[in-house]
Amino acid sequence: MHVRVSLVAAARSTSLLAERFDDDRPLDVDGWRAVESAARGLVPLGSAELRYCSPTSRSRATGTALGYAPMAQPALRECDMGYWRGLTLAEVAARDPAAVDLWLTDPHAAPHGGESLLAFIARIGGWLDTRPADDGGAIVAVAEPSVVRAALVYALNAPPLTYWNVDVRPLSTLTLAGRPRSWHLSLQAPV
Repeated sequence: MHVRVSLVAAARSTSLLAERFDDDRPLDVDGWRAVESAARGLVPLGSAELRYCSPTSRSRATGTALGYAPMAQPALRECDMGYWRGLTLAEVAARDPAAVDLWLTDPHAAPHGGESLLAFIARIGGWLDTRPADDGGAIVAVAEPSVVRAALVYALNAPPLTYWNVDVRPLSTLTLAGRPRSWHLSLQAPV
């Protein structure tokens, strides 16, 4: 049984430098404009049989603005950053550079007291592997860029630290095709 899962990265709600761990800010004016600009290419994904989103405000707003009427999936939440929640990377690095180095180099480590990178990737992979769909079915999910990166690493069975080498821009789309524990990247030509 094969299924196609398209993951759309939520529109940005703040500048990259001001982004905070596990921040649930709503879309700002620039985010709304970006959704409006990208809608023509993304709206067709809404014809999928199943439409989901991560529980963040910006993911829900992005999916709703695209007409997906998505159902929030708790499993698609961002990595649990423990007591780093609400801080920027620069703030954490200034307070505890050794903890940041450990977090970036050891996928088993969770110096923030939350979820390790490996556990996060496994959780997102578990969500992928349990998607119900008919053979040839389609699913769309709007999620945070971190979730899209984790899904790609899981689907390609790449080493966990590959996560840090994947750049997911707001409103970019990743399409995976396959079945549980057997996923591949599906590149599609523009229509």
